[in-house]
Amino acid sequence: MMPGQIPDPSLPAGTLPSLGSLAGIPATTLTDQLKFADLRSLGAMLSPLHFLGRLGKRPAPIKAEMDEEEDRRKRRREKNKVAAARCRNKKKERTEFLQRESERLEVMNSELKAQIEELKHERQQLIVMLNRHRPTCIVRTDSVKTPESEANPLLEQLGFSEKR
Repeated sequence: MMPGQIPDPSLPAGTLPSLGSLAGIPATTLTDQLKFADLRSLGAMLSPLHFLGRLGKRPAPIKAEMDEEEDRRKRRREKNKVAAARCRNKKKERTEFLQRESERLEVMNSELKAQIEELKHERQQLIVMLNRHRPTCIVRTDSVKTPESEANPLLEQLGFSEKR
């Protein structure tokens, strides 16, 4: 008979002594079970897993080992929980910092734009003042170079041009 095969139920009681001793079941009980048992439950009883459970290299874990493993898991979960909270807080702080920085830069940008407008206005006033002063100025106007767009309209009306 091949290992793993279910024996014939008509075998006499003493023909399966080796199988019975491996399973920890007396040979007569095994033969009786073969005769009367449901073949599925008998297959489960004689399966390799049944033998491995009894003859496994690793003994069943002791309660102390199980408690120790559970403690390790709890410590790991707690450390992970603390690390996750720290990560969330760091992300929240970074977001708040970036929000404050964005608001600060927006205020600075609007202040700089206002300053640009103020400087443009001041430049226009200085150009007007210069143009008003030119007719009375002793310095020759041809020695002062001004852009065409800023030429004195009064001088142009009188026929004086800076490009002589």
